[in-house]
Amino acid sequence: MFGRSRSWVGGGHGKAARSIHSLDHLKYMYHILSKNTIVTDHNRNLLVETIRSITEILIWGDQNDSSVFDFFLEKNMFEFFLNILRQKSGRYVCVQLLQTLNILFENISHETSLYYLLSNNHVNSIIVHKFDFSDEEIMAYYISFLKTLSLKLNNHTVHFFYNEHTNDFALYTEAIKFFNHPESMVRIAVRTITLNVYKVDNQPMLHYIRDKTAVPYFSNLVWFIGSHVIELDNCVQTDEEHRNRGKLSDLVAEHLDHLHYLNDILIINCEFLNDVLTDHLLNRLFLPLYVYSLVNQDKGGERPKISLQVSLYLLSQVFLIIHYAPLVNSLAEVILNGDLSVFSSKVEQDIQKNSAKSSIRCFIKPTESLERSLEINKQKGKKRMQKRPNYKNVGEEDEEERGSEDNQDDLDKSRGTEASSKGVRTSTENEEIEMVIMERCKLSELSISAVTEQNTTDEEKSAAASGSDMANWNRPFLDMVYNALDCPEDDYYALFVLCLLYAMSHNKGLDSVKLERIQLPAQNAEERNSYNHVLAEGLIRIMNYAAQPDGKIRLATLELGCLLLKQLVFSKNGRIIKNVHLDCLEGAREESVHLLRRFYKGEEIFLDMFEDEYRTMTMKPMNVEYLMMDASILLPPTGTPLTGIDFVKRLPCGDVERTRRAIRVFFMLRSLSLHLQGELETQLPLTREGDLIKADDVLDLNNSDLIACTVVTKDGGQVQRFLAVDIYQMSLVEPDVARLGWGVVKFAGLLQDMQVTGVEDDSRALNIIIHKPASSPHSKPFPILQATFIFADHIRCIIAKQRLAKGRIQARRTKMQRIAALLDLPVQPSTEVMGFGHSSGAAAQHLPFRFYDQSRRGSSDPTVQRSVFASVDKVPGFAVAQCINQHNPSPLSSPSPSSGSGSTGRCDSVTASSTSTPSAAQSPAVRSGRKGRRRVFSLSEADSHGGHWV
Repeated sequence: MFGRSRSWVGGGHGKAARSIHSLDHLKYMYHILSKNTIVTDHNRNLLVETIRSITEILIWGDQNDSSVFDFFLEKNMFEFFLNILRQKSGRYVCVQLLQTLNILFENISHETSLYYLLSNNHVNSIIVHKFDFSDEEIMAYYISFLKTLSLKLNNHTVHFFYNEHTNDFALYTEAIKFFNHPESMVRIAVRTITLNVYKVDNQPMLHYIRDKTAVPYFSNLVWFIGSHVIELDNCVQTDEEHRNRGKLSDLVAEHLDHLHYLNDILIINCEFLNDVLTDHLLNRLFLPLYVYSLVNQDKGGERPKISLQVSLYLLSQVFLIIHYAPLVNSLAEVILNGDLSVFSSKVEQDIQKNSAKSSIRCFIKPTESLERSLEINKQKGKKRMQKRPNYKNVGEEDEEERGSEDNQDDLDKSRGTEASSKGVRTSTENEEIEMVIMERCKLSELSISAVTEQNTTDEEKSAAASGSDMANWNRPFLDMVYNALDCPEDDYYALFVLCLLYAMSHNKGLDSVKLERIQLPAQNAEERNSYNHVLAEGLIRIMNYAAQPDGKIRLATLELGCLLLKQLVFSKNGRIIKNVHLDCLEGAREESVHLLRRFYKGEEIFLDMFEDEYRTMTMKPMNVEYLMMDASILLPPTGTPLTGIDFVKRLPCGDVERTRRAIRVFFMLRSLSLHLQGELETQLPLTREGDLIKADDVLDLNNSDLIACTVVTKDGGQVQRFLAVDIYQMSLVEPDVARLGWGVVKFAGLLQDMQVTGVEDDSRALNIIIHKPASSPHSKPFPILQATFIFADHIRCIIAKQRLAKGRIQARRTKMQRIAALLDLPVQPSTEVMGFGHSSGAAAQHLPFRFYDQSRRGSSDPTVQRSVFASVDKVPGFAVAQCINQHNPSPLSSPSPSSGSGSTGRCDSVTASSTSTPSAAQSPAVRSGRKGRRRVFSLSEADSHGGHWV
């Protein structure tokens, strides 16, 4: 066998295929290149295929034969690639060359091979080659080639790209020129390249980036982000009819990408780069554009502004994404304690710092484009190198350079140079990027802290936090936050304010002391005894508005308000809410009960909506990060579902959605009320998973009603099962081979989700479909059982149909009664549940089979309320009856204690008769109210072991 294999491989085709990847074939490719140094129409295809073959051989040689790279380096074959590019050989050759180079560098794994390819500076020559970037395909392959190279950067390979003596870094400088390219994929690639560069811990290279590129790049980047923000604001202002949501979503996604990119730079923790970036973000974007627009909505001023909702929305995104402490602390300081003086010209500070131009916080366009700034710096670097070839002494030329450079760039550079020489940020440098409000209000802040600590009453602490005792201290940004919470008309701005407060309180980089000044606790705050009364009252006011019949509060606003209130009034030592606020909250909860009463109906759809809304609320709690990624909330609240906006983010439309909203408001306020009072929820959900019978449960079916049937599934399979009907479920069981009278559940489904129809041509069969509870109101019901049940005769078929129909009606009726009890509505007591009569003097109590465990343990644990039958260690039915007679003579108060079930003995026999006492059919006292349903025998009847069989 092996001989034939070797003979086959050694054939003509195998030899040719094998020789392609070899040093000899590379020599042949070199011979072709040397004979075709000039690109013509005749040899263009030949050269392209030759380059492809060389790439394949190099990748093969990287894994198998190092001599391949020795020959490649010896013959300087990269020079042929450059020669082809320089001949302006056309788009086809350029695309193929960039593509093959990209594949080559992606697949090289050995460092030695990579060093061979990067030597002689040929790769940098390709990087700086003037390609036709108007061609989209060339642009795509070029930027992909740069990204692939950036992924190979480390402390060793960086020296092939950054020339420390000529002060040149082509890979980085050529890439950032495309930071504002119209194509989003190009911009993403540029961000990836810059991050890969910043992660390399090479100090000379990082100093070059800071001194020569940081200020031009970050200033142009900030202007580019701000321009997108203004475009986003214009889109919001002109799209009140929700007609251009696609463009708005793209602009929001772009802003999120920018923030994530900025955060990625900051978390690399390159200190001097972070200083420059933080300074530009605060003084050129966040403060002059985002924060300034919070209280200045006059569009006629000189400063550019955005609308209030957009400003709040973007600031929330900033605090949710960026956690760099110097940046978020400075920004929060202005919002919580600042005033409009932070936007003044700062004459006194300018005199001290001698940097008047750079100190003015304004959103302005850079004086030079990024490409022009890089070119100027490059030319200055060349002049300096002509004077002083020794790179180590270039620092002596700082004064000459400072005299010729642009004033703003020079000031930023000098600040960065000081920071790098010291190694750590000093307090003076901190002040340069800290807000002037921190200096101006330092004494005021200390006095506030002192007042808060010395006060003995919570009311005085809250007053100090809200600023009510400081009439001379104006905080317009914080006042705007409080005022937006009063929203009787709509919650357009309130939602964004709540998102901003939530984002600030959950920001890991934000100093908790800043939040404590307004008594807004951080996520992991220490113990405290007071809270912000003004904020708490604003949140409770939102809940009151939401519980009104004509309330305009969206569900997202209400849920976020509940989250913030829980955070506000809870401390590590328990709740600290005042009774007056708790009473107001209880009033809002009562209003929600009255609101839901208006929609309470006896139709089946109300029960389905009630359970669907509870399931949705518990399975999908609010995620504020996802909420702030949705561009639709920037538009005015709408009440039509035709916009496609999620129900919780818009107003209801029609009676059905108003009912859903009233149900959800009731759930939220009830949950909040119970949480603040320290109580557990005991009545919701209406159906608890732990109380239900599940597949593979083993049940005691002695004295239970069972109906034998053949289940024909949709795929044609047939199985023999016994049908049992419980209080909420129908079950298909088979006998347990280990114990007589016990059964193993093979399927269990809720009666309320069941559909039963007859089969036209077969009176012994029923079509039964049971749907899985929907995960959302709009999802299509999914059938978990769809089968035909065939019984022995039409009598048993009729009995089964009646039993299932009655079971479904009674299950839904029981749940509707429980809802009525939640709403404090009068509940009509049912004298008959599933055909059973409740008599207080009856010796026998009628229990479904899943309640046996509860009855058996009643003597030792009277508080047991478990209704699930999950264990196999149970007593038979007649023993249960004995326990009932001895320890529980009064009727049970469990909800709807009724069930249809049966035994797993001889399945299709006639009614069993008792030998020692009259049978169930002969006992009028028990028979009254019994309509074909089973019962649990009394002690006098226990010896019969009888059951009711169908």
